[in-house]
Amino acid sequence: MANHDLIARIRTRIDELNRSERKVADVILRDPNAAIGMSIATLAQAATVSEPTVNRFCRNFDTKGYPDFKIQLAQSLAGGTPYVSRSVESDDDASAYTDKIIGATIAALDEARRTVDPKRIERVVDHLSQARQINFFALGASAPAAFDAHNKFFRFNLPVSAHNDVLTQRMIAAAAHTGDVIVVISYTGRTRELVEVAQLASESGATVIGITREGSPLADVCTDLLPVDLAEDTEVYMPMASRMIHMALIDVLATGVTLRRGKSFLPHLRKIKESLRPTKFPPTER
Repeated sequence: MANHDLIARIRTRIDELNRSERKVADVILRDPNAAIGMSIATLAQAATVSEPTVNRFCRNFDTKGYPDFKIQLAQSLAGGTPYVSRSVESDDDASAYTDKIIGATIAALDEARRTVDPKRIERVVDHLSQARQINFFALGASAPAAFDAHNKFFRFNLPVSAHNDVLTQRMIAAAAHTGDVIVVISYTGRTRELVEVAQLASESGATVIGITREGSPLADVCTDLLPVDLAEDTEVYMPMASRMIHMALIDVLATGVTLRRGKSFLPHLRKIKESLRPTKFPPTER
């Protein structure tokens, strides 16, 4: 992975680090610009760890040591968005948590833009374009993305549904056939019920698309995957930035299917759009 992705790599791998190394990561992610100016002794003191721990942390990210790590950190800031993911603290005021949440969302979307694999997008668009029917499954905070997908994909003249009830998902998965596409959306990819539903759908012959973390239990049972690898604190707060990435990817897929249908399909979409015109008040002049 390129040097400019160092911050993204730290965020993605933070759960793999031991407690001491995670302290180092927290200090760096809290203010990477300040970290660049710190000596190894200052960083160790800020993280309440030893200097060898800092060196070990740096080598974990394929750098030769702390000086090389700081160079790559500077390149990371220069090559990507200046906004980084910072955890919301209990004593944050409205200004602080608003800035953190919106900044983290900007950073996450920018990272997704730079790292999404167009070949994976093309494969998933292929599956969706050829589908006999499409079902979107999600639970909890990921459910809005599934219902947003239903709102977009029902316009393509094929059966589409979205469900956030596990029992309904299981029944649909059990009754699926070859030609059906089931898209499962999950931030963690570790929800047992969704993994079981995806496995059941796959065994029934459906194509299962996962929008989730790469290497997760859900990803392992999917036919194809659009990975969303974002370090986000979901133990206390609901997923925020990841949900926005899920919706952005849904927009990308819907656009891909629209383009695949060709210009002859545009009048159909225009007809649907124009059907809503009588439901709106005319725009007011200012």
